[in-house]
Amino acid sequence: MDHAADAHRTDLMTITRFVLNEQTKHPESRGDFSILLSHIVLGCKFVCTAVNKAGLAKLLGLAGETNVQAKDQKKLDVLSNEVFIKALVSSGRTCILVSEEDEEATFVESAKRGKYCVVFDPLDGSSNIDCGVSIGTIFGIYMIKDGHEPTLDDVLQPGMNMLAAGYCMYGSSCTLVLSTGSGVNGFTLDPSLGEFILTHPDIKIPKKGKIYSVNEGNAKNWDGPTSKYVQNCKYPTDGSSPKSLRYIGSMVADVHRTLLYGGIFLYPGDKKSPNGKLRVLYEVFPMSFLMEQAGGQAFTGKQRALDLVPKKIHERSPIFLGSYDDVEEIKKLYAAEEKN
Repeated sequence: MDHAADAHRTDLMTITRFVLNEQTKHPESRGDFSILLSHIVLGCKFVCTAVNKAGLAKLLGLAGETNVQAKDQKKLDVLSNEVFIKALVSSGRTCILVSEEDEEATFVESAKRGKYCVVFDPLDGSSNIDCGVSIGTIFGIYMIKDGHEPTLDDVLQPGMNMLAAGYCMYGSSCTLVLSTGSGVNGFTLDPSLGEFILTHPDIKIPKKGKIYSVNEGNAKNWDGPTSKYVQNCKYPTDGSSPKSLRYIGSMVADVHRTLLYGGIFLYPGDKKSPNGKLRVLYEVFPMSFLMEQAGGQAFTGKQRALDLVPKKIHERSPIFLGSYDDVEEIKKLYAAEEKN
């Protein structure tokens, strides 16, 4: 038995310890935010277990309903949504919940109400469940102003007002990436301990990457700047090497790779879907928040993504996010087109 190695393993930075350490930096804090995060973490652990045994437990396949996005709901989608709704309400710290799976926002009854609004996609990329591709949960957290009855306006805010954002990826390992507004940190679930351990401290995205990630099947419907940018990735005119194409089709997995290796993730609007496919509140905003915190950029084709002000809870937007220099390049192409 390697006692030295075991001794080293006892000094682990768990996500609980990490959040409590962060809490001590805010003397006015009462611990509400830490309690809310611990309930989100519990939801992620539950969904991770369900995803891992989905095939055995007959959780794969359709639930026989369609959700607000008119996608067939999977049994696992429905389960994940219920898990997060219950975990968030029982925390006693939330007042409004917006889920991709629910047409209307959930207003928490006043007896269990707190000051936080949580927006989330309980199971992103769920069409990939049956083929074993990484899927995940995405979430963002807002705080309501004190002393008023919560309304939808409390969540229909620009992304820059978010307090925290993150995602949990269920893949070859279960990884939770979180930002509370001062950098980005990644935690990996140790199944033997049942704890998320800090494995990727202070993630910084490379300033420029060698990978672009986009669904090229939509290329014939793209606008000029997107087409030009992808053309430049394949056939660079400055003598540099072409970029590699990597596209998983599960936003959590594609963004996770972009965050660690650099490059750019594109989901542009096109002739069929002028506003793109990704939802502003619980996909575009949390991922843009993480990218900016890691030193990257996020752009909609018109403006900084986090400056968008959504009018509806399921509103969509095009998005280009990733390494600072790569996003800068596509911004220049859009600026040039606007000039013309």
